[in-house]
Amino acid sequence: MKLFITGISTDVGKTIASSIIVEALEADYWKPIQAGDLGNSDSHKIKSYISNKKTVIHENSYKLNTPASPHLAAELDGIMIDLKQIKEPKTKNHLVIEGAGGIFVPLNNYDCVVDLIQTDYKVILVSRHYLGSINHTLLTIEALKNRKINIAGIIFSGEKNESSEAIILNKTGVKCIGRIEQEPYFDQNVIKEYADLFRENLLKLQ
Repeated sequence: MKLFITGISTDVGKTIASSIIVEALEADYWKPIQAGDLGNSDSHKIKSYISNKKTVIHENSYKLNTPASPHLAAELDGIMIDLKQIKEPKTKNHLVIEGAGGIFVPLNNYDCVVDLIQTDYKVILVSRHYLGSINHTLLTIEALKNRKINIAGIIFSGEKNESSEAIILNKTGVKCIGRIEQEPYFDQNVIKEYADLFRENLLKLQ
């Protein structure tokens, strides 16, 4: 099973959600494009959050120095992101792929994050409540459906908002895999607790 983790925007909790999914399935992890924070990248964070011994964390296809939209970060590094150079790692294990920002974050003058999503990927969308998040969530789901991309489910992250979550689920028919509370901190123990909670719903996606 290949799960592509994307968000409705930046800083909505994709890496925490990815950590939980990786831990729950003892899956491999791959972030094709890392922009900025190379010394403490999302791959580093995943490694620090998980406690299973099976997961392999695969190398980024692109490591960009500037914490910015990938198209700009690549330009500042004097390169252009080429989708043909982004090679999915070979593994017999489940694979969790983490995107960058939302699905229409540009990678170059032509391609966006959504263009990384292959036909055999199942998308898990991470949504976080803020003013405008319902619109951002519905737009993202609509865009994915228009491209006939398989949406496996949604994870809500941060402070609970029952009204927002209910309207999103009712309007889209997308399944809720779980919710991640506004925890004071995340460490291996907290990630493992969520992994145990989410595992059954994740295994049903196969």
